[in-house]
Amino acid sequence: METEDPAREIAELRREIDRHDRLYYVEAAPVISDREYDRLLKRLGDLEAAHPELITPDSPTQRVGGAPIESFRTVRHAVPMLSIDNTYTLDEVREWDARVRRGLTDGEAVRFDVELKVDGVAVSLRYEGGSLVLGATRGDGERGDDITSNLRTVRGVPLTLADDPPDLLEVRGEVYMTNSELVRLNQGRKAEGLPPFANPRNATAGSLKLLDPRLCGRRRLMFVAHGLGEVRGLDASSYEQVLGLIRRWGIPVSPHNACFDAIEAVIEHATTWESKRHELDFQIDGLVVKVDDLGQRARLGKRSRSPRWVIAYKYEAEQAITKILGITVQVGKTGKLTPVAELEPVPLGGTVVRRASLHNPDEIDRKGVRIGDSVVIQKAGEIIPQVVRVEADARDGSEVPYAFPDRCPSCDSPVERIPGEVDVRCSSPASVCPDQLKEWIRWFSHRDAMDVDGLGEKLIHQLVDKGFVHSLGDLYRLDEQTLADLDRMGKKSAANLVRALEESKHRTLDRFLTGLTIRHVGIRIAEILARRFGSIESIRHASLEALEAVPEVGHVVAASVREFFEDGANQALLDDLLAAGVSPQPLPELQAADGLPLAGKTFVITGTLPHRSRPEAEALIKRAGGKVTGSVSKNTSYLLAGAEAGSKLEKARQMNITVIDEAELERLAGGG
Repeated sequence: METEDPAREIAELRREIDRHDRLYYVEAAPVISDREYDRLLKRLGDLEAAHPELITPDSPTQRVGGAPIESFRTVRHAVPMLSIDNTYTLDEVREWDARVRRGLTDGEAVRFDVELKVDGVAVSLRYEGGSLVLGATRGDGERGDDITSNLRTVRGVPLTLADDPPDLLEVRGEVYMTNSELVRLNQGRKAEGLPPFANPRNATAGSLKLLDPRLCGRRRLMFVAHGLGEVRGLDASSYEQVLGLIRRWGIPVSPHNACFDAIEAVIEHATTWESKRHELDFQIDGLVVKVDDLGQRARLGKRSRSPRWVIAYKYEAEQAITKILGITVQVGKTGKLTPVAELEPVPLGGTVVRRASLHNPDEIDRKGVRIGDSVVIQKAGEIIPQVVRVEADARDGSEVPYAFPDRCPSCDSPVERIPGEVDVRCSSPASVCPDQLKEWIRWFSHRDAMDVDGLGEKLIHQLVDKGFVHSLGDLYRLDEQTLADLDRMGKKSAANLVRALEESKHRTLDRFLTGLTIRHVGIRIAEILARRFGSIESIRHASLEALEAVPEVGHVVAASVREFFEDGANQALLDDLLAAGVSPQPLPELQAADGLPLAGKTFVITGTLPHRSRPEAEALIKRAGGKVTGSVSKNTSYLLAGAEAGSKLEKARQMNITVIDEAELERLAGGG
C-alpha cells in the first residue's frame, strides 16, 4: 500500500508501536492483540524497506522492543534476548523452511524442534557455580529488570542445579500461571473487593512486578525453559541435547516438546495442537519451531531483532469481535447483581458465545460499554467469556449508555453497595427475592453441600415461581403429590426426591455450613469450623474472639460468620430448618493413622472423578489414614487423576510419581 507522505506515516507508526511496547512490556496492560501489533510492525518494516533513507537507529525495527520498569535495578543481558518472528499461516511456515534450506548447503538434512508457545513472561536465569545469582525480565532485549527475589519464589526455578552443571549458565524461559490458579487468585481478589485479573499473562506480569517477594510467592507461578543465553563449558551439538541437559540439571522443560525431520510433519503437529491446546490448564498462543542443529543455527545467523533459525506459528487469538445486543443483570445466591452482556452469537474457542460477563458497574464504566457497541471478547480461564474492550472507532451514534439499576430486577428492592466494595447487592433476603432464592436452593442442594439428588434447576424454578417454596425450610415440607403434579415429574420422581430430601436432613455439619452460603466460608473453612465447634448451636453462639482463634479462619472470615448468625432473618431460617427436621451431624472423629491402609501416604487430586466429588475423595483418603495436599512435590505419594487433568498430571509424570484413578484409590483404601 502506497502512502503520500512516508516520513509522516513512519513517524506515526514508530510512536504507536512505542506506545504499545510500553503498555505490553512495562505496564502489563496491552490494548491490542499480538496480531494487530505484528501488522503495525510489518507495515513499518515494509515502509522502511521501500525508503531505507528514513531508517533510524531508534526505530522499533532496529531494536528488540520495550523498556525496563524503573522501580527495579536495571541489568544488561550478556547475550541479547531477541524476539521471534511470528507467522499466522501454515504456508508462511513452509516459506520459512525454504529460507532455512537456502541458507544451508544444498540437500543438507534439517531437523526441527517444536515447542508450545506458552503465553507468559520471558525471563533469564543466570547460574554461577550451580547457584542462581540473577533472574531478569527480558525488558528491551538488551537490558531487563533484576527480579531475582521474585523468581526465587517460583517453585519450578531451582536455587541450585544438580548433576555437575557448567560453571556459567544462563537459561531463558517463560514464567506463567495456570488457568486454575487464575480462577483461585481471582476468587480471592473478589472476596477482598479487588478487580480480577483479565488473563493468566497479566496476572503473571503483575506478580513479577510486586516489590514484596512474599506476595509474589503466594501466587503459584510456573516456569518452563526454552533456550540458553550465555554459557561456558557446554558440550552439546543439538538443541534436543541441550534440553536433555537442562532437564538433568533440574530445570523444568515442557513434556510436550517434539522433534521432526520434515516441515510437513511439523505442520501436522501444529494442526493437531490447534484443538488439543484447549485440554491444557495453561494458555498457549501457538508453537515455536526451531532448527535443532546448533552448528546450522550459527551459520543461519540472525537479523537485527530476531534469529533466522526460529519462527513462531501463532494460532488465532482466543478473541472475537461481536456486538452487544443488550445487558441483563443476574442475581446470585448472596444477592450480588452481576451484569451480563447479551451478544450477537460468535464462534470462539470451539463454542458459540452468546454472553459475556461484565462483572460489576465499575467495570462497565471503566471500559465505557454501551448497548450496541462492537466489543472484543476473550476466554481467559473463565466459564463465561469476558469483554476485553470496546471498539469505540466503530460507533455510529446509535449506541446507548447503560444505567445500572438502582432496584433489584428480581424483587424490585433497592440495591445497596457496601463502602469499599465493587459489588452491588439486593437489599432484601432470599425469602423476598425469587432469583436469589433459586440460586441459594441450587447451591444448598449441590453435592458438595446437602447433596439432594434430583433437585435440578428447572424444578427449582417451578417450585419458586409457583409459590411452593419461599425458603430453604419449605423444601422439607414438600410432599409427593405436590411434586408429582409439576411439569416433567411423576410419582416415581416425586418419591425419589422426597426420599433424597429426607436423607439430606442428616448430612454432616460441614456440608450444612457450606450450603448456608456464608460469605468467605467455602468447603475447606466449613470443615475447619465443623471440627472445631462440633454443632450448629456452638457455631451459632460462638464469639468473634472464639472464631478468630480458629486456625486458618482469621478476622475477615470470623466477622462474616458472626454477622451471618447475628442477622435476624438468618436466625429465623436456622430455626425453621431445625424445626423441619434438619439435624446436621458432627464430623466423625479422625482416627489415628497407624494401621490404616493409607497411613503415611500423601495424595494430590486433579481433574473430575467419575463417581465422587473432590470433597468425597478427600474424605475417603482421610478416613483411610492418608493426607491430601494441593500441589505435587517430592513428598507426594500418589496423584489421583480424573478427566481433564491439568498441569499437575504433567508434573507428576515428570517426577515419576504414581498416577492412579478412582478405582485404584478404592482398592488402596480397602474398598472405600
